[in-house]
Amino acid sequence: MEQGLSIFWMRRDLRLEDNHGLYEALAQESSVLVLFIFDPGILDKLPPKDARVQFIWQELKAIKRKLNAKGSDLLLYYDDPLAAWPEIINTYKPKSVYVNRDYEPKALERDRAVYALLKEASIPFRGFKDQVVFEKHEVVKDNGDPYVVYTPYMKRYKSILKREEHLKSYPSEQQTNYHSAADLPFITLEEMGFEAFDFDYPNRVANAAIISKYHEQRDIPSIPGTSRLSLHLRFGTISIRSLMRLAQRSNEKYFNELIWRDFYQQVLYHFPHSAINSFRPQYDRIEWEKNETHFRAWCEGKTGYPLVDAGMRELNASGFMHNRVRMVVASFLTKHLLLDWRWGEAYFAEKLLDYDAASNVGGWQWAAGSGVDAAPYFRVFNPELQLKKFDEELIYVKKWVKEYGTPHYPQPIVDHKMARERALIRYKSVLKPD
Repeated sequence: MEQGLSIFWMRRDLRLEDNHGLYEALAQESSVLVLFIFDPGILDKLPPKDARVQFIWQELKAIKRKLNAKGSDLLLYYDDPLAAWPEIINTYKPKSVYVNRDYEPKALERDRAVYALLKEASIPFRGFKDQVVFEKHEVVKDNGDPYVVYTPYMKRYKSILKREEHLKSYPSEQQTNYHSAADLPFITLEEMGFEAFDFDYPNRVANAAIISKYHEQRDIPSIPGTSRLSLHLRFGTISIRSLMRLAQRSNEKYFNELIWRDFYQQVLYHFPHSAINSFRPQYDRIEWEKNETHFRAWCEGKTGYPLVDAGMRELNASGFMHNRVRMVVASFLTKHLLLDWRWGEAYFAEKLLDYDAASNVGGWQWAAGSGVDAAPYFRVFNPELQLKKFDEELIYVKKWVKEYGTPHYPQPIVDHKMARERALIRYKSVLKPD
């Protein structure tokens, strides 16, 4: 086996273009072998037909073809990373290992363990910033504390952003310093316990026309008014820097929405407890309902509230839900049904193509009032008013709720006025006045 190669460990950065960690790996003397590890500890919890696993597998297949064209190949493992790395070290004797950093609590725990393992073998473990524009302590208050309100975070973010420094490309696609390899094994979906199936994935190419009108159309679920790039941002099949450059010159509202990604990432990094507990501890004293029947009706889109039901059916069918509707269904679960936000967060984690722990937890805690920069507890979305405002002609509802307007459509499972009053009483009983 050739000595002195380096390994680039690909995780949520599934591309060979404008990839920061890969660029740095290819820039040093040792040739680079690209690695991906499928973790059965994650995959074993998923259903046999999982669109996200299939998406990752298809993207890796495409990367393998690109590497083959460069005289290299993709090293693919199906194993617990801590079990795989000793074998990788023994087989390939890497001179160094490169990654792009991940900020979720479980990913940080994994990387600390791999770092210790590599350190014991005297192998440097080099991490780089790629999936966000700013990380860790780069956007903080004057006293060094992290921001927990979006608007001042956004203002500081914009004040220190330098396009030529923070949004520059890392042209990894122009480099050729890959390790010579061929015919490395490539595990099939079936070998991992999954089934291939037809699925219509959103395009990875940013639609400049949609982005230019984003501020006008983003709240209307019946029209293609959003970029639909969240899946590609989640798995790194596009570069956040290239999208930020487009947004900066095209649409400030869309640019601001992308800043929310960084905001939620830094919140989860600084406050890892918020992944499973309320960011505001007093909200964990709320006595949530335990009504499984109501939860099932919400999951299936059978609540009797058309906008809620359309959103949940869109999610179940496509793995996507329009952002305006996400806010409505999350508010409905936590306020109207008084069900724990963690129930909804877990269901979204199971169903969303673009599931990202930081953004999902942040969004759910916002809806429940328990998170950073959250909607106040007394703000309760009225699903009927939201329907009238954002889908008045019922185009979106009728697309997803075919039986709407017929005797087969269910009656509302809760009364809005009663549910709102119950929520206010329940919340107020455990919260100190702001």
